[in-house]
Amino acid sequence: MSERVVVYQDKSFRTNFRAADPHEEDSDVVENVMHLHNLTPYGMLLASLAACTAIVVNSYAQNHGIPLKGVNVDASYDRVFAEDCDDCDENNIYEEIIKEKLDFEGDLDSKQLARLHQVAKACSIRKLLENGIRVQSD
Repeated sequence: MSERVVVYQDKSFRTNFRAADPHEEDSDVVENVMHLHNLTPYGMLLASLAACTAIVVNSYAQNHGIPLKGVNVDASYDRVFAEDCDDCDENNIYEEIIKEKLDFEGDLDSKQLARLHQVAKACSIRKLLENGIRVQSD
């Protein structure tokens, strides 16, 4: 199972969501998401992470005079099965991983780019995912 969502947000916070069809093997093809219900739950999670990252980066850039014109956040989810597992089919041993690739638009120097990459890690959704959260049901 592999999922991919790409979020573009300009400096005015206009946001575009694109996603790969999770049922197709080619995740290089991403199409505009017209309705939220077109995403799988994993796609929704990726969209929230990517949108959060874009908002944090754009907000920081505006508040610190960084000439960012837009940010593209390419987020993907996959399950990576253990390579040295003799009976993985029975044990389902795998690692779940989300990868995030950021591309910034604007006349940015290397110091600004490094800072924006650092700031992107302050997204609250990212922190939730990295630190875990317990879900209680009544």
